[in-house]
Amino acid sequence: MKNRNETDSLNELIIQQQKQCETELNLLREQFHITLESLKPFNLFKTVFHEVTTSPEIQNDLVSNAIGLSTGFISKKLLVDGSHSAIKSVVGTLAQFAIANLVSKHSETIKTIGSNLIKHFFNNHKNQKTPL
Repeated sequence: MKNRNETDSLNELIIQQQKQCETELNLLREQFHITLESLKPFNLFKTVFHEVTTSPEIQNDLVSNAIGLSTGFISKKLLVDGSHSAIKSVVGTLAQFAIANLVSKHSETIKTIGSNLIKHFFNNHKNQKTPL
């Protein structure tokens, strides 16, 4: 058996380290390009949009806020109803924000009550139409 000299062993280790460094550098470059691509505004928007559409919690919050805003808007229209009075306009705006805030905070309760009322109405309506 031949004894390897230390220079050969060191050269082999150096070559092995250079290969490992080259592999890690290539991986780092790939990760840099992936990160750069993900930071483009369109891709950021696409990612956020995907998260919003797949997250049930965010969807519920959006629905609650939309219901609150629309209810507030409708209540303002009902209260002010085309009035040109500044006081009525201010009161209508305050009522709009108050009702929108109240409805968006308690939207689940309102949805439950509404669905129960609809079920009750349809059950009574069906019972009244049954022939004797």
